[in-house]
Amino acid sequence: MIRALDILSVLMVWTYGFVFFSIIKVFLPLRKNWFAKLVAFIVCVNVADYVIYSNDLPALFGCMAFFFGYLLVFHNGSLVEKISVLLIFYPALIAVNYLMLDIGSRIFFGMTEANSQEISKSHELLFLSTLVHTISLFLRLLFWIAAFVVLRKVLLQLTSSLSNKMWMMVDMVGGASFVAIFTIIYFMPERMMIVYPICGASIFSSFGCICLVSYICQSMQTAYRAQELSMKYGFYEEKLKEEERVRSIYHDMKNHLLVLKAGSGNDEATKKAVESLQSRIAGYENYQHTGNDFLDIILRDKAEKAKESRIDFSAVLHMEDSDFIAPLDISTIFGNALDNAIEASLKLPEEERMIMVKAVRVHDLFSIVFENNAVLSSNMEEKTTKKDRFLHGFGIANIKRAVEKYDGECIFQHKDGRFVLKLMIPAAAIS
Repeated sequence: MIRALDILSVLMVWTYGFVFFSIIKVFLPLRKNWFAKLVAFIVCVNVADYVIYSNDLPALFGCMAFFFGYLLVFHNGSLVEKISVLLIFYPALIAVNYLMLDIGSRIFFGMTEANSQEISKSHELLFLSTLVHTISLFLRLLFWIAAFVVLRKVLLQLTSSLSNKMWMMVDMVGGASFVAIFTIIYFMPERMMIVYPICGASIFSSFGCICLVSYICQSMQTAYRAQELSMKYGFYEEKLKEEERVRSIYHDMKNHLLVLKAGSGNDEATKKAVESLQSRIAGYENYQHTGNDFLDIILRDKAEKAKESRIDFSAVLHMEDSDFIAPLDISTIFGNALDNAIEASLKLPEEERMIMVKAVRVHDLFSIVFENNAVLSSNMEEKTTKKDRFLHGFGIANIKRAVEKYDGECIFQHKDGRFVLKLMIPAAAIS
């Protein structure tokens, strides 16, 4: 039975190591070499299972150095990010391991009042000791699984958007729990129960700082996105008014030019001047009418940008009866999708630059497809390629949010160098 508990304990240690390894991997990506990943996992298990006792300065420093060395060797990321991971997870790691060991030993010795020599001689005491240790390992495993489940989404948001300055803010907040756990375990006399609430506070502080920074980032990003969308909306509103004025002038000018051309007789110079003016304003004759005035303006604006960037741009959109989609959401969906496509196209040779947009209503469903040539990292692998990750990289997320407002669905595909974004929005949302 003791042998079975020992095997179970080993399995739980490795499972716990895997969970801890997964949490760190979310924060900092691993180096790509598969052998390095395997070695990293083995080393991380040993870091995670580090045994900590009261007043044990070598163990405290040893675990810290071991952990930081592991981050430096096996993980990508800046030095600031690696220091942040150390300051956040070292206190929690130390606190949990210390509590597991200390509480388990208190329970065992409180129940048996045995000493170490008696344990080695008694099969019953040895079994009980092994059982208590196994239960402690199980509870530790449950704690880290719960932490991973609760924090995973928060960690992903943080790692994709924090700048170095904001990582330093995490360091300052996390430094408090780091100093507290290090000091209390080293300087506090053994068998003092006051260590427990301080360990709990350190764990709460470590994970709390992650949630706090995530909340601050999310609030700032939401405010920024709202301001950006509002500015875009205002811009397109002004362009819509201006476009209506220009189109009105165009219709009058077209008629005037026809009259002028007819009355010019054999005056070739006048005819050429009229034909030149007609060709210059011909773009308004081919104006894209989608059935949504606001979308017409956005499409024209993006088409002009694509033309300036030597991108082959084609659009066939039938968006009649799409007025139930708010202009701001039209801007979010089409503006962001086309901006992303243009940005991805600019990274390709001119002969490979292509953007195609299609939209049609099929029964009670609007089907919208954006397609462009792109390298993989331009759309799928990285949230953004811009230096300021905090303020950029939310195009796709904003599109999804806007589409989901109307019970719609987004589908992303990347195959053979081509990126496809498919949107399906129920027309029933009009009701």
